[in-house]
Amino acid sequence: MEKRNVKQLIIGGIALALYLVITLAVPFPRTAAYWVAFVFGLIAIAAQVYVMRAAFDRGEPVKSKFYGYPIARIGIIYLALQIIVSLLIMALGFAFKVPAWAALIVCVLLLGVSAIGFIAADIMRDEVERQDTALKTNVKTMRALQSKAASIAGLCADPETKKTLNTLADKFRYSDPVSSDAVAEIEADLVSAVDELQTAVVDGDLAAAKQLCAKIEAKLNERNRICKLNK
Repeated sequence: MEKRNVKQLIIGGIALALYLVITLAVPFPRTAAYWVAFVFGLIAIAAQVYVMRAAFDRGEPVKSKFYGYPIARIGIIYLALQIIVSLLIMALGFAFKVPAWAALIVCVLLLGVSAIGFIAADIMRDEVERQDTALKTNVKTMRALQSKAASIAGLCADPETKKTLNTLADKFRYSDPVSSDAVAEIEADLVSAVDELQTAVVDGDLAAAKQLCAKIEAKLNERNRICKLNK
């Protein structure tokens, strides 16, 4: 068992012990409303085990765990509110008999609202993580082209051609890295053209290399134009 899980269980055990001591040691009137409040307090404490596991125990990177904090916060807020409500219902028993149905409705509403908030936060976390994954996938093509363009410049010994290749590498570096369906065809052409450029440089065909640089730059400019239009 991970240390984090052990700590969560210890904290949960302490919270449970404090709750039991307060609710059982204080001579609250043992009415039906008291037992409703008592049980929902226990539910709130027990729910923290599930909430914390759902928030942090996916075995994912730190960023994904960071997205789990809103979920954990909802669980903690629910716990605090339920304990306060439970103790308040119990304390009111000293003044008058609180109807069990009233205590039940209040506790159920609190649980329902918290559950809705928890589910909504979990859905939002999943969507944010999905977008992060999609973004990583969408930048893969351009990152590869940027790296390859930079490496090709390092293969060229001719100063003039090398300067042209470095300029092209800079254009790749400062281009929008995010791909989309709108530029998929152009990016496929860029991949093919950059491969041809690498072959030309390795073979020492400087004339072909310069022509390919111009062709690639034109396609890259067109891609960047489309990227701007789609934002």
